[in-house]
Amino acid sequence: MHIVPLCPLVVRPFTLLVFTVALLSGRPAMSQEFYEARVYQNDKGEKLNYRLMTPAGYSTNDTTNYPLVLFLHGAGERGDDNLKTLVHATGDFAKAENRAKYPCFVLVPQCPNEKKWVEVDWAIDHHEIPAEESISLKLTRDVIAALQKEFRIDEQRRYVTGLSMGGYGTWDMIARTPKFFAAAAPVCGGADEATADRVTQLPIWAFHGDKDTAVKPERSRRMIAAIEKAGGKPKYTEYPGVGHDSWKPTYADPKFMEWLFAQKRP
Repeated sequence: MHIVPLCPLVVRPFTLLVFTVALLSGRPAMSQEFYEARVYQNDKGEKLNYRLMTPAGYSTNDTTNYPLVLFLHGAGERGDDNLKTLVHATGDFAKAENRAKYPCFVLVPQCPNEKKWVEVDWAIDHHEIPAEESISLKLTRDVIAALQKEFRIDEQRRYVTGLSMGGYGTWDMIARTPKFFAAAAPVCGGADEATADRVTQLPIWAFHGDKDTAVKPERSRRMIAAIEKAGGKPKYTEYPGVGHDSWKPTYADPKFMEWLFAQKRP
């Protein structure tokens, strides 16, 4: 197993076009400068592209352990370019005020084309958690394990969040390993309500737009209700009049950042 940092990207016309479109639509595409492009490869030859932002001023001589935020992107950012993943949310974590107030590692893996964080149909009203974790999430866990050997990461402050397809991935990961993360923030995702009793002790703040037609808000509502019924106390925010892009107000909210980084495993 090894990790290969990539050389700086050559700016090509296509890349400039991507950035131009992103900027015109108000997306934080320029967060690329903060996220190093890397590739993980295991002993079987399986690969996973990912981006990594380190705490501002981090050095190998640093003696501080820093939080790790795992961000799982949506379906539209799948591929092999290791670039589209920086369209949503990553720019919010890279804001100067957030980097100064909440120094952390931010891990952004890229799910390959034709794959999903969770191999289920997003359009259905309910799904059962698959027996096996997807290969993309398995590789993501391997990346985390490798990064913990390479960097000073606080294992009591590992957080997971994701939007849309990444919201499904967030729910799936915490259901399988509820004690691995210190907090979870699934955005416009869906989960298997039968797993609610597994995550009652985990700080969770879920988000959805009430006008979402891509992933029905009932998916979040039912999971939150199931956790509450099982004895948990999750937080839930549903934005009135907001469609599928509920991640925009979520990650831009200073209160969300404050809540996330305040969480720590006992």
